[in-house]
Amino acid sequence: MPTVQLTAGPLHYAERGEGPPVVLLHGLLINHTQWDGVIDLLPDGFRYLMPDLPLGAHPEPMLPGADLSMRGLNVLIAEFLTALDLRNATLVHSDWGGGLFLTAYGLDERVGRLIVLPCEAFDNFPPGLPGKTATVASYLPGGVSLALWQLRIRWLRDTPVLFGWMTRRSLPDDLVRGWTEPGLRDRRIRRDVLSYTRSGFPKAELVAHTEALRHFSGDALILWSSAGKVMPREHGRRLADLIPKARLVEIDDAYVLSMLDRPEAVAEAMSAFLTGRPVGTTNRAP
Repeated sequence: MPTVQLTAGPLHYAERGEGPPVVLLHGLLINHTQWDGVIDLLPDGFRYLMPDLPLGAHPEPMLPGADLSMRGLNVLIAEFLTALDLRNATLVHSDWGGGLFLTAYGLDERVGRLIVLPCEAFDNFPPGLPGKTATVASYLPGGVSLALWQLRIRWLRDTPVLFGWMTRRSLPDDLVRGWTEPGLRDRRIRRDVLSYTRSGFPKAELVAHTEALRHFSGDALILWSSAGKVMPREHGRRLADLIPKARLVEIDDAYVLSMLDRPEAVAEAMSAFLTGRPVGTTNRAP
């Protein structure tokens, strides 16, 4: 994987294609491989970049003392766009919603469009039972290591407190092994996770930063899931109402990680948005 050196440290990313940039993000204890089932279904003529954010499944630790708070991670994304000279990028959000705050921080000058899959928004930080589990694990001695080992046990990760409410279908063992290997291998990766999870989530500030999206001037696709208990369905509609040029499309039979539950439907909606074709108002399971 190519690597770019940022203020916080080295950021690894996967890349394919040429053309206007599309940057696909991910959530806590996940990396770019969540997009493996979708990326081959997306249209040619775009440059797809998938950074491994320092959220626990990244291959190399950040520098000691790096700012990995919500603002720090937004700076990291902005620096990534700048370092690769990406202009008018389409930024794709999933699970972790902190990247929505680029507008609030005034760091979105290189972002032209948004695609927002189910993710944290408004006061939903950290989200649902999985978010509460991550918070508790962050303050228990050895809690992050324990959580990573538990994710490797299928019946445990299928419970609501882990990934049971993140996907409708049980995740493959090899996929989860790839997500958990860095943190189990290197305590500095676990240190990076704690730098984020212990940085604080003031509700009023989070709501205000989400609502700053009313000032985003580009087109947006809110590609939300109609099912699930971690990212409220109503938040998809609220985001679509908030962003002036947003369109809401709902994916049925999917939870938070809809690109894993229904990759074809997610790819279809994303492809239509990227190429300027009409995007439907709903996408039902067969």
